[in-house]
Amino acid sequence: MAFSIFNSSFSIVNHRLMGDRVVHLVSAKNTRRLEGPDMIVLHYTAGTSAESSALFLTRPDVSASAHLVIGRDGEVFQLVPFNIEAWHAGKSWYAGRGGLNHYSIGIELDNLGKLRFSGDLFIAECGRVVPLDEVYTDCSGDSPTYWHRYTARQIRVLREICTLLEETYPIRDVVGHSLITPRKIDPGPALEFAFSEFQDKN
Repeated sequence: MAFSIFNSSFSIVNHRLMGDRVVHLVSAKNTRRLEGPDMIVLHYTAGTSAESSALFLTRPDVSASAHLVIGRDGEVFQLVPFNIEAWHAGKSWYAGRGGLNHYSIGIELDNLGKLRFSGDLFIAECGRVVPLDEVYTDCSGDSPTYWHRYTARQIRVLREICTLLEETYPIRDVVGHSLITPRKIDPGPALEFAFSEFQDKN
């Protein structure tokens, strides 16, 4: 299913996302201008909820932030306007450029990330036990790895927002954090699987 600026439930006004389930927070630590962002970088939060992750990223003592956090039920928190630089990419490199915070919009997805299998339980880094129906098993490596699934609502909202951003800014690339920073593993193989599932159903 294709999304366009004409059928989107979101809009962008003065570099802020507008919509029924969009909550605006303030990350006062982010002040540097971001002129014409041309990349979107996708992450997972590895936090316990979208709201707690969003509030954490706005704290002045935390040296990370993002433009958006998308919750599992499709709620969206905007922390930083799209014309202000957020601190999500870290030491990064892609297509001959480094320091990708200067060029990109960072979107965090509420997701517990990589899981460990202990006994009969799948356990997230934060200690939360993840039910079996929320576990994605990736068998592409030498041994299986386990990841928290993304929700269909999350993927629908993410696609809609990315399409809107592409129609508003000169976006050329949408990449995962692990592609620009080898020390990172987010957003993980469960996101690619979720996109393929979404395509199949739409």
